[in-house]
Amino acid sequence: MTTAQKTFSAKPADLNPEWLVIDAAGVVVGRLAALVAMRLRGKHKPHYTPHMDCGDHVVIINADKAVFTGRKLTDKKYHRHTGYPGGIKTTTPEKIFQGKHPQRVIEKAVSRMMPDGPLARRQLRKLRVYAGETHRHQAQQPKLVDVKSFNPKNAPSRNIT
Repeated sequence: MTTAQKTFSAKPADLNPEWLVIDAAGVVVGRLAALVAMRLRGKHKPHYTPHMDCGDHVVIINADKAVFTGRKLTDKKYHRHTGYPGGIKTTTPEKIFQGKHPQRVIEKAVSRMMPDGPLARRQLRKLRVYAGETHRHQAQQPKLVDVKSFNPKNAPSRNIT
């Protein structure tokens, strides 16, 4: 006689979010965003449950030193609309990196890799992105994650900025 296997569904008591620090200096933006989106959702954990917030808190430092491959830095376009007729605005990652808030490139890349809905919005609140070296989450004792060591393609061989 065989026993039926049960599908595990995580409960709030089963969730134990960690704090992670990722250094984005020299890391390709798209690959970083994909990895961070997976960590925020909790899909890297064996007890992942689609309707629960199983993800970790992610702190990204040196966001202004992240890189794009190819000509994406100048040729890629970000569009937004003001809501008024003829109000479409276009910018490039290069202009955003040179502007006042360079961390917004990574914030938008991660948010666009998350699903739409209230759960994903709650998970995105666990993302903190800083343009410089310092962050204010030392009290949480975050673990350092070396994204460059996961795959050689995460950091391009030539320095592209």
